[in-house]
Amino acid sequence: MQLLQAERDALLKPLATVTGIVERRHTLPILSNVLIKKDGDALSFTGTDLEIQISSRQAEGFSGDDFAITVAAKKLSDILRAIADKTVVSMEEADGRLTIKAGKSRFNLQTLPAADFPQLAVDTNLRATVRMPQGQLKALLGRTQFTMAHQDIRYYLNGLFMVTEGNLLKLVATDGHRLAFASAEILGDFAKNEVILPRKTILELYKLLADSDDEVTIDIASNQVRFAFGNIVIHSKVVDGKFPDYNRVIPQNNDKGLLIERQMLLASMQRAAILSNEKFRGVRLVLTDGLLKIMCNNNEQEEAQEEVEVDYSGAPLDIGFNIQYLLDVLTNTSVETLHFSFGDVTSSVLVTIPDNEHFKYIVMPMRI
Repeated sequence: MQLLQAERDALLKPLATVTGIVERRHTLPILSNVLIKKDGDALSFTGTDLEIQISSRQAEGFSGDDFAITVAAKKLSDILRAIADKTVVSMEEADGRLTIKAGKSRFNLQTLPAADFPQLAVDTNLRATVRMPQGQLKALLGRTQFTMAHQDIRYYLNGLFMVTEGNLLKLVATDGHRLAFASAEILGDFAKNEVILPRKTILELYKLLADSDDEVTIDIASNQVRFAFGNIVIHSKVVDGKFPDYNRVIPQNNDKGLLIERQMLLASMQRAAILSNEKFRGVRLVLTDGLLKIMCNNNEQEEAQEEVEVDYSGAPLDIGFNIQYLLDVLTNTSVETLHFSFGDVTSSVLVTIPDNEHFKYIVMPMRI
């Protein structure tokens, strides 16, 4: 039975949207598959790993009978990528196999029943619905996601904390050594809602959001969050855990502050980092009247030193940090100027954007 006929890109684009979360090897074979479903003129692709589900729907242009089928996501994606642009692709199904034809190429793939595909149950008990531009949400994620922990035993750190409160959406991430906070004003007056979103959800969401004013709708339920934008819908379970009180780690009494040009500091630190210790990645920041020295060394007794002129007249300070943590904030913000405020050698540094209460980045010091 012929299922459909369409240009290669009309199939590859929605398929590529969902394959990022599909595991190639899984104890449940059907989780390596993508669900392809035709309903009227629309064609949808759905992938899941039981924690996250992503669907991409092409709303029109597909004729023929309705059907539902599952097939290996990565194999189908690789086949379509290997076919030339604008080539017409046809799909036929018979005896549990999917035949893909394109020009003089022909491929046969095994299928599994669509009825066995485990779609996430939708939680309709909504606590809040937030609407905002995709580009605004993408910017918030860009300023926080890089501080999420990765495979930490404290599982609640392996994700991102999302809070709605009043007219604010707040995002917080920490790996226990540094913390990023970003917020934005949103339409509405919301009760306080808190959820922890898994790391994988955040990485896929950031990848798929457009840097545009097109709207994204965020539905926050008791045990899952739904993101809908364009022709994409992401359902994600939330992490069951208690996120630490981030307000307690934000320094309140740092009395040594300086404004510094982000790009200039980034270039200086990138050069100094070349000779940093590969394991500990330490950097010494020595702050004196009008001058910031950036110093790195390694096990081979090699040293790098950078000097940056700064508008500073406070008490001298000699403090150590993981240089990668400082490079991360310099790379993941796009402003011209950042404000650094220091306390003593045992205090975390607070990085903010001048005249902007919506971003805070904190890094704990390290002994060098």
